[in-house]
Amino acid sequence: MRKKWLLSLLTFGSLFAVPVSAFAADDVTAPAVEIGLNSLFVFLAFILVFFMQAGFALLEAGSVRMKNAGHVAGKTVLTLGIGVIAFWLLGFGFGFGNGNGFFGYTGFLFGGNADTASFDSLTASGVPMVIMFLFQFSFAAVSLAIACGGMAERAKLSVYIIFGLLFMIVIYPIIAHWVWGGGWLAEMGMQDYAGSAVVHLTGATAALVATFLLKPRLGKYNKDGKPNSIPGHNQVLSVLGVIILWFGWFGFNPGSGLSAMNDGFFGYVALTTNLAAAAGGVAALLVSWAVFGKADIPSMLNGVLAALVAITGSCAFVDPWAAVVIGVVAGVLTFFTAQWFEKAGLDDPVYAFSVHGIAGMWGALSTGFFATPELAETVGVGKAGLFYGGGFEQLGVQALGMIGTFVFVLVLSFIILGIIKAVTGLRVTEEEETMGLDISEHGTYGYPEQMSILNSGSREISK
Repeated sequence: MRKKWLLSLLTFGSLFAVPVSAFAADDVTAPAVEIGLNSLFVFLAFILVFFMQAGFALLEAGSVRMKNAGHVAGKTVLTLGIGVIAFWLLGFGFGFGNGNGFFGYTGFLFGGNADTASFDSLTASGVPMVIMFLFQFSFAAVSLAIACGGMAERAKLSVYIIFGLLFMIVIYPIIAHWVWGGGWLAEMGMQDYAGSAVVHLTGATAALVATFLLKPRLGKYNKDGKPNSIPGHNQVLSVLGVIILWFGWFGFNPGSGLSAMNDGFFGYVALTTNLAAAAGGVAALLVSWAVFGKADIPSMLNGVLAALVAITGSCAFVDPWAAVVIGVVAGVLTFFTAQWFEKAGLDDPVYAFSVHGIAGMWGALSTGFFATPELAETVGVGKAGLFYGGGFEQLGVQALGMIGTFVFVLVLSFIILGIIKAVTGLRVTEEEETMGLDISEHGTYGYPEQMSILNSGSREISK
């Protein structure tokens, strides 16, 4: 019954998604209805993925101190605006335009459906190119949000603007072209269904470089190098952010099939996605309980996100049991690598590289172990993994794609951010960091009443 209602709703919605010309004839053709259903499906997936930006805003704002909360939330809107303009100007063309194995060179200044011939890699589904642009942009915006996460609480606002433009023009689009735009990794059969490597590892590697070049926040480490805890000001916001992100992931992964038809395969993708997320969150919580003696909520949240990142690339290629294993491994890996990076001197306020980078690497490799021959054939990409008789061939392709992505983004991010650091600087002054980026960059606090009380109390103590 639910399936009938869903199909009825999608069919009704398709009337608005298909161009009017498709209904010019007396009889509506089956292909026209299918294109309409798929178009509505992809547009709804775009809405879900776009709404993930609200999740990032809440998660990051809750993970930083009160004096920086407004800045961190506000820059999410800023980077969205920068991102869509840059992606429209050049990024979409570099990523998905017709070109060679490394980048596209058609479709710049995207003009709508009239430019469909410039994007051969995106035409198979029949979904109008304007909807494909929106859908692909939402993925790029997620990657940019991850990259900016590592800059929290000490980067100049101008860095988000400059780096955001270049990230959306040359960094993310080139990686996307390699895997999804008909590039060299696509030719080799790399399996990355919704972007463990393309979206998450790309953004996290840029965040790693930014975190390294910016240096730790004031007060994060003692003179002996021992880290101090700088907890976020609101765990409730972080929890809500993760729930929104988990919800949005049902557009991220199932939507990547670009079809509401295909025997409801998107439902299977949603199943593996959900199983992995649940397993990752529970595993990370249990590990934190064993290590800290208390069940740590931020660790659980990171475990959920890490599992979602890992299953993103493999969700359409693996059995449900494997999805649980992938989620558990991601949650445990993220917990221990977050502790290790912090002790090693890397101050990553939102654990961007542990959650999206390490888990992205694991997700990229996981299909090399767990991809089944039946699902690889269904998706039409790559071969079976090692545990299903495929040998090391697919695992080798996955490892090459993972390493290639990491190295390319690492080098290019170092060049771009290094130039910015030399010319304008990356970091605010010590005085500005101490007072908080809300007031120093924007002239007002995200929590004006509370900060006024805190500042008054600080002045009284100083007297």
